[in-house]
Order: sequence, then structure tokens, then C-alpha cells
Amino acid sequence: MDQSVPLRIDVRTPSRTYPAIIGPGTLAALPRLLDEVCGGSTRFIVSNPTVWGYWGSAMQDILPGAEAILVPDGERHKTLPTALRIYDALLRAAADRSAEIVTFGGGVVGDVGGFAAATYLRGLALVHVPTTLLAQVDAAIGGKVGVNLPAGKNLVGAFYQPWAVVIDPSLLATLPRREFRAGLYEVIKYGVACDAELFARLRRELGPISRRDPAVLTPVIADCCRIKAAIVAEDERESGARRVLNFGHTVGHALEAATRYRRFRHGEAVAYGMLASCAIASARGVLAPGDHDAVASVIAQLGPLPPVGDLSASAQLDHMRRDKKVHDGRLHFVLPTGIGAVSMVTDVSEDELARALRELGLGE
Repeated sequence: MDQSVPLRIDVRTPSRTYPAIIGPGTLAALPRLLDEVCGGSTRFIVSNPTVWGYWGSAMQDILPGAEAILVPDGERHKTLPTALRIYDALLRAAADRSAEIVTFGGGVVGDVGGFAAATYLRGLALVHVPTTLLAQVDAAIGGKVGVNLPAGKNLVGAFYQPWAVVIDPSLLATLPRREFRAGLYEVIKYGVACDAELFARLRRELGPISRRDPAVLTPVIADCCRIKAAIVAEDERESGARRVLNFGHTVGHALEAATRYRRFRHGEAVAYGMLASCAIASARGVLAPGDHDAVASVIAQLGPLPPVGDLSASAQLDHMRRDKKVHDGRLHFVLPTGIGAVSMVTDVSEDELARALRELGLGE
């Protein structure tokens, strides 16, 4: 892959087709892209103080005159009150329907900023500039926006496709190591659920990928985006094929909610969720022991996950009963059947879930 030429992936959905521009240095092309796809008169940048401290000066140089709206950092702040802060800032600036919102941060900024864009005046132009690996490989593409409620994650939200996504791997230079690792768990998800070659490449090149070598990292990001774009084009609103991307998320979301979004990075919780899904699939005999071991091994190579010994399996089951993936009283659950293949089932019992959670180290 020629690092000097940005890659363009068109995300084609029934509601909107938009480009994802990927490559080091693509941030500099943001003004031209905004003029091309939005053409609004006023611009707002939704970010958080951490990202703005590193990159705010550069963004002000790139988008002079754009007003920054800074929201608190962290999953526990992905809430309706945070969205209200964005609405209030837009109202104070007398923003009308010609305004554009650029989200500049990780998945939380993209989700809550996108939710504000989707709902303020019934919809403003939206462009995502993700600054975390997790957001670059997953969250920024696909149009899911929303906020959490105390009872569970993403229980209030919408499908609202952006006008464009700008993915600059150079922005990952300031990302803390733990946050970078959290994004790699989502790459593992794509490999196990959708692409055996991506999983093999991740295992083979884990060292240079972990060192953030652009020559190996940029193609990995691009492959994840291609997979996500193809799935979203087939199933924009998660009624079928898109559900495979929930691999690891049912248990992961329960862990996040049970710890009030303070203990786990999203990718870390998903890692536990993938391990639980593999344990259930192995116990059913639909996942070969070697494949189970391969998933567990690459997750372990990334480093220790936050502890779960003080959490109870029963509490996680209670959160899963309220998961948004419950339809007609049945929990839709993604089980791996091999590296690069998963199946959607609705018959995972609470006993199976409890056994898998206890295998991860949770208590009763």
C-alpha cells in the first residue's frame, strides 16, 4: 500500500453514500473535503479536553473560525446531559441548519457528537475525524450514534450516517498504550468474525502493529473499514448481517454497565465478551479447540485485562436481559464457528452464559 496516496473507501447505504479517507496526513485535506461534501456556512468541532490539548492548535490552524465544543472524556460521560451541553453551545452560537459538526475524538465523542448532530434541528451535516484506533477501525463508520442510560449502553440513539470520515493514523501517535490496545481488540473481532486472513496477519505482525508502524497499521485499519463498509451497505440498520459485528459485545456491554463505565475500556470489555463467546461455542462443539486457543492467545499477548473476580455472573445476566439485542424476549448472540466465521443464535441459555462467565473468573 502506497502510504503517500490516501485510500478512499465509499460507504454506500440507503440513506447516504459517503467517503472514508484513510492515510497518514489526511487531516490536512479536511477543509477541502468539508467544502466538497457539506458546504455549510458555520462549523463546530466536538472534542474533549484530552484530544484538544494535543491537537487543538493544529485543528484551529486547519479550520480557522470553527468553534470548539469540548465535552467530558470517558464512556461514563456518554449521556443525555453531555448531549445537552452540545445543544446549548449550538443555541448560543445561533447555529441553523446550514451548520456542520466535526467530531474530533474517540468513540464517545463520535457517538455523542453524532447524536447531537442527528437530533439538533432534526439533523446537521456531520463529519467524523476519529483519533483512537477503536474509532478508526469501527465506531466512526456505520452511522450508529447515541448515548448510554444507567441501565445499559447505547439504549438511546439513532442510525445517522456521516457526510464523510477522515482517518489519519498519524493522530494515534499521542494515544495512550492502553487505549491503543483497546482498539486492537476490535481488530481481533473483525478477524475472528469476518476475515481469517486479517486475523492471521494480526498474529503475524502484532509486534510492528503494536509499535504503530504506519506501513503495517494503515492497511489493517483500511481492511477493517472495508469490512465494515461492506456489511453496513448490506444491512444499514442492524436487522441481519450487521449483527455479526456484535461478536463479543453482549457480554462486553454488560461488564461496562455493571461497573458504571469506569473500569473497562470498551475494547477490553469486548475482549472478555469474545472469550465468553468462544467458551460457549467450544462447549457446544461448534468451535475447534485450536481456534479457541488462537483467539485466547492473541488476546493474552496484548497484555492483562482488568480484573473481574469481584463481579458476579448473575449481575451480568441481569444486564444482558436489558440489552438492546434482545428481540421478542430472545437474546441474539454471536458465536464463532471458526476463524473468520460466526453464527447468530437465539438459544444461548443463562446456564451456558453463567458457566462461560465463571470460566473467565467471575463469581456466582
